[in-house]
Amino acid sequence: MQKLNLDFEQNENGYPTRWENFGSKDYKIYIDSTIAKNGKNSVVIENNSEISAYKAIAINLPHNYKGKSIQLKGFIKTENVTDGYAGLWIRIDPQVGFDNMNSRGITGTTDWKEYEITLPLIPEKTDKIVLGGLLVGKGKMWIDNLKISIDGKDLNNENLEIYTKVILPADKDKEFDKSSNITFPYLTSETINNLELLGRIWGFLKYNHPEIAKGYYNWDYELFRILPDYLKVKNNQERDNILSNWINKYGNLPICKECKSTSNDAVLKPNLLWIENSNLTTTLKKSLKEIYKNRNQGENYYIKLHPNVGSPDFTNENPYSDMLFPDDGFRLLSVYKYWNMIEYFFPNKHLTDKKWDLVLKEYIPKFINAKNELEYELVALQLIGEINDTHANLWGGGDKIMELRGNNFAPFRAEFVENKYVVVDYYNPEFSERSKLKVGDIITHINNKPVKPILDSLKSYYPSSNEAAMLRDISADLLRSTSNTISLNYISENKKKQHDVPLYDRKQLNMYNWYKVNKDEKCFKILHGNIGYITLANIKEEDIPEIKKSFKSTKGIIIDIRNYPSTFVPFKLGSYFLSEPTQFVKFTQGNPNNPGEFTFTQPLEIPNEKENFEGKLVVLINEKSQSQAEYTAMAFRAAKNSVIIGSTTAGADGNVSTILLPGGLRTMISGIGVYYPDGRETQRIGIVPDIIVTPTIEGIRLGKDEVLNKAIEIINQ
Repeated sequence: MQKLNLDFEQNENGYPTRWENFGSKDYKIYIDSTIAKNGKNSVVIENNSEISAYKAIAINLPHNYKGKSIQLKGFIKTENVTDGYAGLWIRIDPQVGFDNMNSRGITGTTDWKEYEITLPLIPEKTDKIVLGGLLVGKGKMWIDNLKISIDGKDLNNENLEIYTKVILPADKDKEFDKSSNITFPYLTSETINNLELLGRIWGFLKYNHPEIAKGYYNWDYELFRILPDYLKVKNNQERDNILSNWINKYGNLPICKECKSTSNDAVLKPNLLWIENSNLTTTLKKSLKEIYKNRNQGENYYIKLHPNVGSPDFTNENPYSDMLFPDDGFRLLSVYKYWNMIEYFFPNKHLTDKKWDLVLKEYIPKFINAKNELEYELVALQLIGEINDTHANLWGGGDKIMELRGNNFAPFRAEFVENKYVVVDYYNPEFSERSKLKVGDIITHINNKPVKPILDSLKSYYPSSNEAAMLRDISADLLRSTSNTISLNYISENKKKQHDVPLYDRKQLNMYNWYKVNKDEKCFKILHGNIGYITLANIKEEDIPEIKKSFKSTKGIIIDIRNYPSTFVPFKLGSYFLSEPTQFVKFTQGNPNNPGEFTFTQPLEIPNEKENFEGKLVVLINEKSQSQAEYTAMAFRAAKNSVIIGSTTAGADGNVSTILLPGGLRTMISGIGVYYPDGRETQRIGIVPDIIVTPTIEGIRLGKDEVLNKAIEIINQ
């Protein structure tokens, strides 16, 4: 352990040896020999500048390790940490796991205290493990006495096993790493039809053919090997000959004795009608059906399910991050990859506005005809939007889109209230005088264009499960630009006005995603009239026993989930409101042994406590309630004395799965279907309140929280 210098006792010229750093140049990193938790030294990260960015120290672990989890512990001391936080971090590459304590970071001035991070290990997917400490914002932090363990065993433990990754033929194939060498001719309708058919067959083989599933072939590059001849075909007979030879290349399949037919009670079933409805020869159709009958069982190089969750884990997908603008072949590969991942492993494929069968043919020419990096990112974003999932967006790799949208924002937040675009809050109240607009003002035009046409032009670039989530996400970007000002026409106190509002770099603003969180505030309090109030935005696990004790004799309890919960509470807090164990949710999961099949899991239930709260429970939700927030609302709904009020949630529940696409694009999907125990769906619908209460423009002007006020009224009734 000493060789990694985790106690910072080794240094060269005042800098810890073997450690690297990254982040802002305005920060300082140095050894402190006067303040340490153990030994002589600690390491300091300090920022006294006016710039609020971040700085991290980092060290690479020398090996990949067998095990289920990795834990990093370390002592941290802080001084005047503001505009951010101090913390530890671990990153498991490529995109296996990441935690930087961003939801529970250390702020202010604190004495030495030990902190820890634990991440699940997936050694077969891991290339590198990097970890360290970081400072976000301003102030000073000390770090000392770091410890790393695998499944509770110290990294120096002689019984610790190093994982050596098995190199399969698919991993060794590097022929097209630099270029696909594919260029497309003029796209006729026949060419597009043939490419659609090839995309279906390519994806079908990828997830069903045993030889491909064993990792014997780099399936991306096998596409590039067949494409040159495939693009030259003059008729269907030539096309089918090429396809037959291609399929035969991968050998005859042994009879699969384990292959089960699709369950009669499956929620979704594999769609093989396209084989029968295609204009392929009878022999080719028979060949494809035989592959399905004798499909792969067990381990699959390209698809697994996440343990204990059941969401798809798209393994061994190369993001080709070095290709900022993928060439013709890689762009076609991108649409093939995404379409087939959704076709076989998206639990909500049946809920899309557009029939998924139609999407592949529509987007093939759009991807091929993209002329530059920006056009490629935009068409990828539109394709992602076709699955109508608020979890789905371009979460990584959309650099040109970010450049297009700009990084300058108005200093206030506006939302759609009563179908009008209304100023609801200031990020930085000190900028209000220059901005002129007041809370409650209605914005009618942006740069001389009415708001509604602007909104309509942007909808296809904001993936969402429902309109409430889409309006939520667009609202902040409407006041975003590359310019330094934005012209707004607005109505204030019934008078029409116009003003060129100054814009500010995001770093200058106290922006928050959808809701305000003050990590230093307690998450619970007793309101006037002996009513308990809890916000889940900053709840900690250690708060729960204190909440139960403090709220035992209250008239009622309000739980505010108009946010994203900082801690998972459905069972530990949900049980407080139940007199008997109660089912509240069940899921659908995909099946890698039968791609396209989704079946129900057994319903989950919340246990009850011996002493449960018997008063009224009111739960607050709105479009900012998404994913874990929606799941948590379902748990509280299971209580007989609960009432859910507010407005429909974002409609994207369940654990997410990451999808990587050429050009370093990263997106996600809702990886499991989430249902009530009686089979009612939540995806796209969201959690529908028992009593609908929405903010009004008048209430916003007066600074009222009308949803909270209604909750108090319900408890007092």
